[in-house]
Amino acid sequence: MTNSSNKDAYDEVFANLEKHNKWFENSIPLIASENIPSPAVREAIISDFGNRYAEGWPGERVYAGCTYIDEVEIQCMDLAKKLFKSEFADVRPISGVVANLVIYSAFSNPGDVMIAPSIPAGGHISHGKKEHSGTAGLVHGLEIEFFAFDSEEMNIDVEKTKAKVEELKKQGRLPKIAMFGGSVFLFPHPVKELADFLKGHNIHINYDAAHVAGLIAGGMFQDPLREGVDTITMSTHKTLFGPQGGLVLAFEKDAEAIKKATFPGLTSSHHIHHMAAKAVAFAEALEFGKEYAAQTIKNAKVLASTLNDLGLKILGEKKGFTQSHQAVVNVLDYGDGGKIEADLEKANIIVNRQLIPGDIKAKRHYMHPGGIRLGTSEVTRLGMKESEMKQIASFIKNVIVDKKDAKDIAKQVAEFRKNYQKTQYCFDNKLGAYEYVKLR
Repeated sequence: MTNSSNKDAYDEVFANLEKHNKWFENSIPLIASENIPSPAVREAIISDFGNRYAEGWPGERVYAGCTYIDEVEIQCMDLAKKLFKSEFADVRPISGVVANLVIYSAFSNPGDVMIAPSIPAGGHISHGKKEHSGTAGLVHGLEIEFFAFDSEEMNIDVEKTKAKVEELKKQGRLPKIAMFGGSVFLFPHPVKELADFLKGHNIHINYDAAHVAGLIAGGMFQDPLREGVDTITMSTHKTLFGPQGGLVLAFEKDAEAIKKATFPGLTSSHHIHHMAAKAVAFAEALEFGKEYAAQTIKNAKVLASTLNDLGLKILGEKKGFTQSHQAVVNVLDYGDGGKIEADLEKANIIVNRQLIPGDIKAKRHYMHPGGIRLGTSEVTRLGMKESEMKQIASFIKNVIVDKKDAKDIAKQVAEFRKNYQKTQYCFDNKLGAYEYVKLR
């Protein structure tokens, strides 16, 4: 006999899964680190690959039964190299954080110094200090120094960064790794301006493209491998509209060090179903990525400028607010980022709170920071364009500035979403973007 409480719990899990899908069918998803995969990517994820092990490199597996897994993984690597014009691709890292750990492991030792953006200046927690529970410090034991940052430009200050590196050299603390990229990523980083200088100090240059990988693939942001970086890391599910996973790109000279760091260093089996889904997403990006990237950036620019015209403070005004999929709003005139995030969620507008320059000095923290971050990656994948961004900006103003009833706005949002229920920029979209697939 089945214990009824166990069956109740089992049923409740599926009920909540279905409720979540229904909620997102009727919401405006603006989390910059999320996207909606195509039905084809979803099909790959639920395949039997997800039940199998494939430790090692294709043709060098620890396990049998990998005949077709090897074929798909080789195809996945070839597609990644073609998409990013890269000599080498390791598709096995299971997340962007693991991809970064691959670089730390391959090109530095515990106790070495890495220079990266600080978190209030856009850096990611995987670049962070041990005392902040950052991956680089806590897991790999790196000492972290920060790039000099220009808050008006919302970018790395080139000359001050050069001076900082020279000072660190005098102290006997020359960085082994320089980490570009981050979580708040409005404008291309000054890779070309710093690459020769950093290489002149024998510093390994990595570019964390987690947020902007799809924009790079579409030729619409910057081209780090041609601008001087040694390696690129990324997650595969933000502007690159694949499954959740990671990817490392490099030149052939660094291939063996990366391969060994990935396995056996940091992965066992590498989530084979997600690897297959990455291959599908890379093929989609090769076919549709340029058009998608261009529209995503157009949408972000219109969303940011419209919100600015409506009276909200958008960071990066001096440079036109954004050249990526992101916009960042200083909400301190209306509360804090935590409160505004919650207010918008009640209206079915899904954003995330965000630390902004000045927050730490003012003793604000990540639960109640000064800003919110908006991303156009998912709404663009649903087929929305500039006119829809103006409507979304109006909804946001209604909640933040006008303090209108969240339930009323949620109803308007649901009506607005009716015409945007299919995934675009893909080969097949018969299934609804958030359509729940029941297999029981």
